[in-house]
Amino acid sequence: MYPNLLLPLLGLVGAALLVLLAVALRQPVVRRLAVRQVARRRTEAALVITGSMLGTAIIVGALVVGDTLDFSVRQEAYRTLGPVDERIVATAADGPTIAARLQPLTADPQVDGVLSGEVAQAAAASTAGGRPAAEPRVLAWQLDLDAAGGFGAAGSDPGLAGPTPPPGQVVLNEPLAHALRVGSGQLVTVYLYGQPADFTVARVVPDQGLAGTGLGGRVNRNVFLPAGALDAAARAAGAQPQSVTMVSNRGGVESGEKLTDAVTAGIRTALGQDAGGAAVDTPKHTVLRAAEQTGAALGALFLMIGSFSIIAGALLLVNIFVMLGEERKPQLGMLRAVGLKRSRLVGAFTLEGTLYALAAALPGVALGIGVGWVVALVSAQIFRSWSTGGSGLDIAFAVSPTSLLNGAALGLLIAVAAVAATSVRISRFNVIAAIRDLPAAAARRPRRRRAAVFGALAVLCAVAAVPAVARSQAEQTYLLPALAVAFAVPAARLVWPRRVVTSTAAALVLVWTLAASVVRPGIFDTPSMAVYVIIGTLASFSGVVLVSENQLLLLRPLRPLMNRPTQQGLATRLAAAYPLAKRFRTGSTLVMYTLVVLVLVLLTEISGILNTGIDRSVADATAGYTLRVDYNPQAGQDPLADLTGPARAGQITAVTPLLNARGLATDPGHRTAQPLETAVVGVPDGAATGIAFQERLPGLADDRAVWDALAAHPEYVVLDGFFGATGGPAGKFYAPGDTLTLTDPLTGAGERKTIAGVLNSGLAFYPGNGTSAAVYPLIESARGAAAQFGPQALTAGALVRTAPGTSPDALAPELQGSHLNASLVATPIATDVHRLFAADTAFFRLMQGFLALGLLIGITGLGVVMVRAVRERRRTIGVLRALGCQARTVERAFLWESCFVALEGTVLGCLLGVLTTWLMYQKSSAFAGLNGGFPIEWGAIGLLAAVTFAASLLAALGPARHAARIRPALAVRVPD
Repeated sequence: MYPNLLLPLLGLVGAALLVLLAVALRQPVVRRLAVRQVARRRTEAALVITGSMLGTAIIVGALVVGDTLDFSVRQEAYRTLGPVDERIVATAADGPTIAARLQPLTADPQVDGVLSGEVAQAAAASTAGGRPAAEPRVLAWQLDLDAAGGFGAAGSDPGLAGPTPPPGQVVLNEPLAHALRVGSGQLVTVYLYGQPADFTVARVVPDQGLAGTGLGGRVNRNVFLPAGALDAAARAAGAQPQSVTMVSNRGGVESGEKLTDAVTAGIRTALGQDAGGAAVDTPKHTVLRAAEQTGAALGALFLMIGSFSIIAGALLLVNIFVMLGEERKPQLGMLRAVGLKRSRLVGAFTLEGTLYALAAALPGVALGIGVGWVVALVSAQIFRSWSTGGSGLDIAFAVSPTSLLNGAALGLLIAVAAVAATSVRISRFNVIAAIRDLPAAAARRPRRRRAAVFGALAVLCAVAAVPAVARSQAEQTYLLPALAVAFAVPAARLVWPRRVVTSTAAALVLVWTLAASVVRPGIFDTPSMAVYVIIGTLASFSGVVLVSENQLLLLRPLRPLMNRPTQQGLATRLAAAYPLAKRFRTGSTLVMYTLVVLVLVLLTEISGILNTGIDRSVADATAGYTLRVDYNPQAGQDPLADLTGPARAGQITAVTPLLNARGLATDPGHRTAQPLETAVVGVPDGAATGIAFQERLPGLADDRAVWDALAAHPEYVVLDGFFGATGGPAGKFYAPGDTLTLTDPLTGAGERKTIAGVLNSGLAFYPGNGTSAAVYPLIESARGAAAQFGPQALTAGALVRTAPGTSPDALAPELQGSHLNASLVATPIATDVHRLFAADTAFFRLMQGFLALGLLIGITGLGVVMVRAVRERRRTIGVLRALGCQARTVERAFLWESCFVALEGTVLGCLLGVLTTWLMYQKSSAFAGLNGGFPIEWGAIGLLAAVTFAASLLAALGPARHAARIRPALAVRVPD
């Protein structure tokens, strides 16, 4: 992923490594200091490498997820298109003429082949093995398979090799053979235009290239008929099959796509005056563009989720190096006393950290590939459950060298930057105090010059924040005011005490982070993922700073226990003393916990909101209807006559026919200039007035008014909130009043349409016949659809309301079996909603699992702090033990200390997570239409807190027991 970032990242890494290499070569003392510490401190080296490795693994894992999704969508081009780059679909009457006009393209040097044939929607059944099986979604093709074998680039496999089947035999592709449970030599019944015809299966071919091709579906169940079989069935039914001509560009599956524009222009020139009788599609270009968008959007989503863990990993590195600096303080003081410059001290620490980061790069990449593989494995199950009739996206694991290099480079840069910044902080100390190992002096008030510079920056940020907030620019609205407050701190400290200034600044940033969406309600109407990282980071850091500065106040309830003259009271005092004395490392650990727990709680709450709103979503999607039926209007039989007849009176109470047509629409959200595949649905006047809207055109008072306006004004249409969506976080791209152009792909006639409303749910209007993979429903009046699309608009579906006591799930297969000859597909709408919600919940669980790596980093960070605390306080422990403090008290003190940090970070993360989600629920358009209320998932949050707390205890148990076993005499005499 992100090939555009590869050269900049490699350039930055190369520059950083060259600078450090120059330092190592030109300054032998710095080099020896760094290498010696790496060799002497193997435990610290292992901890730093682990932290850097986890950060790199999370980055690589997110990028690998994007690679996998991109590759999986691209595989559709290989499976359902192969050599097919352009597809020309003609009206039945114009089919032979169009095919003849396109044959001269075979002489075009940019074209590898032209193949014409006919196709019709059909159904199939079999009784192989004594068990009946049926498939209503079948495409029956009449192709010259001998010609198909040479279609495309010379020497390539078009996917449909072999002779055309003789009369009485057919060729099936694997998805259809699997659905019917048949193989070569077995009988199948194919329903052509409603009439059954028996055939023997000549062979079964893989669904690759021409054998997997269709009219836009992800999974196409194809039967290839003998020569003339489809024409004979069409004549008997008084119909004509659809004419399809496929063009293969010069080159392979993906390289040929680059010639799409040039070849398409040649096709239109060849069609000449007959261009109005054919629709020219560029399916491969559409699929490959969708692959890039899907992979980038979902990969960026996982990278956004993983960024919180990456921040936690960087904080772990900072914490470790701060503790290393504390431990080496006397040594560093001696080095400075004998003349070592502070810049060389920074260089030594940075070089040491870089060696750790380089050692972590390859293991981090390997672990990231493993993480990406696990995510891909789980994603495959989720995407299958999102699909209808097995037409979901097949996930195929893939890794690109670009992603591995990007991940390794980014992980290395983050580690080096964290270590370099920490090294600058470590190098600032009083030489005499460091040599004598005295506590650091109290912080001095900032110098006036420094305060003036930061004050000027605060003013600049505040001025820049005004237009950003006025325009609801999401990232700037959060960042600029927060930066203004932070830059104002040095100047404020010239007047007020540090604790007052820091607490006030942290409180202001926290309040603004939580309240910005109240001040600017449209701030969440953005597809940007960076804004969520900014919100989580600002809330966590400001909350932790506020808590850290007021720990004494928070610990006041424990004073009665701490003041007891008992071993238990002593343990409590010891447990609180160290975190209070080491505020920086305590705060860093708290941020790790708070940041990750906040996002885990946020994902838990979002999942809970979705599940709470299931009933409301079902009501919005159905408006009393329980089934959506789709069928083949050219089958010669009308299933609606049966559905509305007396035989079904006890099962069905209402049937609303839907007019269907295929259209192309411009994106009203202006996200792409490419036309969007659109399923145009014509609704009879007054038939769907119960279906609700989340937004309406100004002046339309209620939902019924929108449907009345749709009936009265043919230029009005309604959409759902996912029209043109490509994945990633929801944003508000269009609203009632916006316009789009709807085009009939056969005639090229376009009409300007105005959005009259945005549906709460448009699920009932998505086609369920499996013939289209990524279409977006556009609903207008039946009269408007008929006027624009003419004979192309056919009644091919209906909404059905079942009688009380009739199960839609039981009725659906019964209807499909009764009307198999019409290729009828019945979809229970409520079941579809529940299936989608279950898949959404599983997806959130997947993201929580991915984020759990960050929690592992936080727990590791706590364990590191406790290990270092035992080593730093070895002499203190020895003195306490010599004065009579029991070993159990020492162990208890260390355990309670870890409990104190873990509990505080977990509780703070839970509170901020619930509050942030509630504000998003109130203000974000992503939750529009989810009116089930805001639940607090006590059980899930409690389980998360309990698991975090237990894991933290386990991480601290080893260091605590080690501290309890320290021998007083040795500890007092031996400093390390």
